[in-house]
Amino acid sequence: MIPIVFHPAYEAELPDGHRFPMRKYGRLAEILRARGLVPDGFVTPEPADAAMLSGAHDPAYVAAVLAAQVPRVIERAIGLPVTEAVAARACASAGGTLRAARLALSHGLAGSTAGGSHHARRAGGAGFCVFNDVAVAALALRREGAITRALIVDLDVHQGDGTADCLAREPDLFTLSIHCERNYPHDKVPGDLDIGLPDGLDDAEYRAVLEARLPALVQNFAPDLIFYNAGVDPHRDDRLGRLCLTDAGLLARDRYVVGLARAQRIPLCAVIGGGYGSDVDALAARHALVFEAMAGA
Repeated sequence: MIPIVFHPAYEAELPDGHRFPMRKYGRLAEILRARGLVPDGFVTPEPADAAMLSGAHDPAYVAAVLAAQVPRVIERAIGLPVTEAVAARACASAGGTLRAARLALSHGLAGSTAGGSHHARRAGGAGFCVFNDVAVAALALRREGAITRALIVDLDVHQGDGTADCLAREPDLFTLSIHCERNYPHDKVPGDLDIGLPDGLDDAEYRAVLEARLPALVQNFAPDLIFYNAGVDPHRDDRLGRLCLTDAGLLARDRYVVGLARAQRIPLCAVIGGGYGSDVDALAARHALVFEAMAGA
């Protein structure tokens, strides 16, 4: 079985009625246990500390988050109250992605049941994202010499503006974002390769884009590691999406990306990315698909 990372802090308490579906993280862990995907239990990560986070973010912003004293304008952009619990969640998520990446390097495949906070830019968070866990992890691994090149395959429905911002001066950390063009964020930050999709794309049309663009990129860039943001918000029922993928389409997408990495013998670290709606059970079940895809690889 593949190593799967989880930390109890992934699920932080929010005010009653908050629109962010925080409960999906704990529910995802329950589903993975029930499906037998973690027979030996989850791997528990060490939360990222200030030094590690400052590799990707402005140290002043990191300090403000850790003190739960984020300026109100940034807190509004994040869309979450940056309390001590939310700050701890962001640190655990970044540490979880780094732990999963290290496990992927040694096991071939691994994943974290959080992560994919791709709207957090160097100077501040946004879009429910406090720290950019993938950027933090990629930069940490490169500093310690564990990797030289990494490819970020971001298939969340929203453009990975924060990852592009954090890694803008890092040509060996390549950002690919395949997203719905007419969706958030409106002030997109150009990454290394951005593919904006029209509204309403279905399973077959989406798969055609992947098959046309991803294999050559993986082969030509030849990364030491792939970070895969398996956001489920391209789903047709997602509250913040504008695409029309089904559960079967998401699973096929995840199997394709994982299979491509396996065929090229490139380690892959998966994070769950976005997924929004009031039906937490359905959301968590969609997030479980990437772990099923890795378990079946």
